[in-house]
Amino acid sequence: MEPEQSLRAERIRQELATFMRDFVTPAEPRYAEESEGADHWQARPVVEDLKARARAAGLWNLFLPDPAHGAGLSTAEYAPLCELMGWVPWSAEVFNCSAPDTGNMEILERFGTEEQQARWLRPLLAGEIRSGFAMTEPDVASSDATNIRSQIVREGDDYVVTGHKWWTSGAMDPRCQLLVFMGKSDPDNPDRHRQQSIVLVPRDAAGVSVRRNLSVFGYDDAPHGHAEVDFDHVRVPASSLLLGEGRGFEIAQARLGPGRIHHCMRLVGLAEMALELMCRRLQGRSAFGAALSSQSVWLERIAQARIAIDQSRLLTLHAAQAIDRVGPAGARQEIAMIKVAAPEMLCQVLDWSIQAHGAAGLSSDLPLAAAYAYARSVRIADGPDEVHRNQIGRWELARHGD
Repeated sequence: MEPEQSLRAERIRQELATFMRDFVTPAEPRYAEESEGADHWQARPVVEDLKARARAAGLWNLFLPDPAHGAGLSTAEYAPLCELMGWVPWSAEVFNCSAPDTGNMEILERFGTEEQQARWLRPLLAGEIRSGFAMTEPDVASSDATNIRSQIVREGDDYVVTGHKWWTSGAMDPRCQLLVFMGKSDPDNPDRHRQQSIVLVPRDAAGVSVRRNLSVFGYDDAPHGHAEVDFDHVRVPASSLLLGEGRGFEIAQARLGPGRIHHCMRLVGLAEMALELMCRRLQGRSAFGAALSSQSVWLERIAQARIAIDQSRLLTLHAAQAIDRVGPAGARQEIAMIKVAAPEMLCQVLDWSIQAHGAAGLSSDLPLAAAYAYARSVRIADGPDEVHRNQIGRWELARHGD
């Protein structure tokens, strides 16, 4: 059963649905046109126009539960809004609700000092700048975050940051001014979860250099991008440390929990879009003397898609309620389960939708190919399926142990 929504949350949901219908969906052709421009790494003017309209409508920073900075919604109340945004993959930025900024704002709000919040959180909340999250490294298995080798070394009143990162989402964006960097400050600590720290590094700091953008199945995700970045003895003030030495793993876990709710509900919305396109296509095409929609193989796939989407939605909403009830740490199993279930579901639904569209489904004329590239990447991002399944299995065994 879906969680009951407050009257205020339902009002915001309806306002967001209307905004998506009246302004965002009609803007998709303009967005596509602007994406074909000579410098597609620049911010899309259509998105900037929509951001101003969304902010004026009060549809801004909807993800933050603190009413001083956001909409004051619980995780379970915000989750259905993510599904609505998921129908148009670029729309989250319109409402200042796009990753990695959302996660970075959450940890700055929760753990940042007044100085850190004044410098970084306020412009992020205003949508004036963007940010990146630098954790993954090419030389280690980053599915285990304790493997990271990047160094954070205290020297007097500074920290010196050295490391080689990649898949640093957002670093290619010309508006990116902050990189949230995770590295080891105490590599010899016997507690491997206390070896890491997080520091706030200005994108333009001396020693920070972007090697290249990393594409996903050929898609560059401009203007956002995913960068390979070198940090060559980057010196930042000691006041750039977030929360405290040895707290990096703890911060990262707090950041990723709610973020997975956001991701998974957007995946549900994207799956709804793919199913709708599939149904319209099947109803409008005939082959071998009969409508494709009358063929049992397609009826079965439609039914399977409907079941899988609803299952993923309910499982994600259940996880959102668990976060609200016991916090991200207490809801670890529920979060891990949706991280496996939702991307797998979307990959399958998109695969069927692409198949229904034939060669057109492989082209850029439809959003399905790009959506599949994104869906497939999420099965690796924020921890691969195998890691989550193994952990779920361990927790389940522990429940039934002596």
